[in-house]
Amino acid sequence: MSRALIFDCDGVLGDTEQHGHLPAFNQMWRELGVPWEWSVEEYGRKLKIGGGKERMSSLFAEPEFLKAFTPPESEPERRDMIGLWHKRKSEIYKELVNSGKIPPRPGVKRLAEEALGRGWILAVASTSALASVEAVLRRAMGTDTAGRFALILAGDVVKAKKPAPDIYLLAADRLAVAAAECVVVEDSNNGVVAAVSAGMKCVVTVSGYTREEDFSQADIVLTCLGDPEGEVAQVLANRSAARPGAYFSANDLDRLLER
Repeated sequence: MSRALIFDCDGVLGDTEQHGHLPAFNQMWRELGVPWEWSVEEYGRKLKIGGGKERMSSLFAEPEFLKAFTPPESEPERRDMIGLWHKRKSEIYKELVNSGKIPPRPGVKRLAEEALGRGWILAVASTSALASVEAVLRRAMGTDTAGRFALILAGDVVKAKKPAPDIYLLAADRLAVAAAECVVVEDSNNGVVAAVSAGMKCVVTVSGYTREEDFSQADIVLTCLGDPEGEVAQVLANRSAARPGAYFSANDLDRLLER
């Protein structure tokens, strides 16, 4: 029976939110003459909204933003403006990733390669733009391993974004793998709810923005996946048969699916 390991991107493959997306949003607005920027704390609150376009669109309901900037009146013009903003922001973000300023998180490449060696199918499911996800994946995995991923779902591939389960249901369908045979690696409560609602097992590796979130639905919660010669994984909560030591291994993946 086929099994799939599905990675979220931001916060899972790299700690990308604070050191990648946030500075990219703020640089984009500076370049385009929009007198606005998000602080670290404010952007953390915006992460409750899935998708960069949706986060920016939420500004149209904020009095402080409307004092600083007058957006177009019509909905089509606003959509076009958001599209322009998002395009330039994604270009800046990709430049940051390719510059090596956002290092991969511990253990992601190791676990991916261990899983491939055992016949697991690999995928990424993210609300970020496709080009951004592909850049982070190559940086985290290297070109050869990234090329062995069977599926990358990103951006607006589904209308209802996390915490809706749609992107994970689509992944299972595209991969032709039963949801019960899928393990998701996430870093946010929105992602956990999406994975669990899709009927999948979920591993959490907490990130800087998500450490204090509610992960009570996750099967196991870790500080990171860990590496034998690098950062050690610490177990924060465990409701599964997995028993990782210093790092989360392919053996632990197998145990997650034990009936």
